[in-house]
Amino acid sequence: MADGEETSSLLRRVPLFAGLESGAIEDLAAMAVPRFYADGEVVFREGDTGDTCFVIRDGAVRVTRARAFDGQAITLAELRFGEPFGELAMFGGETRSATVEALEDTRAVALLAADMKRLLAAHPEVSLSMLSVLAARVRAANEMATRQRFQTVAGRVAGALIALRQSREPDGADGNGETVIAATQSDIAQLAGSSRESASRFLASLEREGIVTCGRGKVTVHDPSALQGYIH
Repeated sequence: MADGEETSSLLRRVPLFAGLESGAIEDLAAMAVPRFYADGEVVFREGDTGDTCFVIRDGAVRVTRARAFDGQAITLAELRFGEPFGELAMFGGETRSATVEALEDTRAVALLAADMKRLLAAHPEVSLSMLSVLAARVRAANEMATRQRFQTVAGRVAGALIALRQSREPDGADGNGETVIAATQSDIAQLAGSSRESASRFLASLEREGIVTCGRGKVTVHDPSALQGYIH
């Protein structure tokens, strides 16, 4: 079992479980099972049967879905500390709607659907928190799909940089307000739904304009407001 105190502290940070009393959080922590996924390891695939919800303890995962018309993997989200995924398993019997892959060595806690259903029966108010989180995820996924369908490559890459900057702020902002994004150009291209070559050309143009600086495995954003200008 996962360390109870550490897991309780983690779960208290998760909006999914907002409103739970301390005793219920401790009960939930006692149910949690620790999991480890190596960099590049697939946690589950789209279409798999799901019976487990996960919360990230440290590390990061990418959530992707195959496009219906050509099967290309489209990135829906990148998730980090304290963020849940696989929540639809809590509502019974559904196959996984997306593929989740570790972006780096990642520790998580796993919560079985059967255990969660017992908790929900005892604390029905948690269902409202879950629905709120799920609705936010659906909105974000729809916005991503719309951006990838209608935006230019420049708009999609700029949008991906803005999203990464917002989600990875803890990775470092220097004294000038610049933000370091720990991501490769391939990562950015996949998040943007673009080829690596197209994304790299646009990143090079941003670098020439002084908006970003590209390094090995990272991109430093100097002028986030300029990125907004590429999004239509």
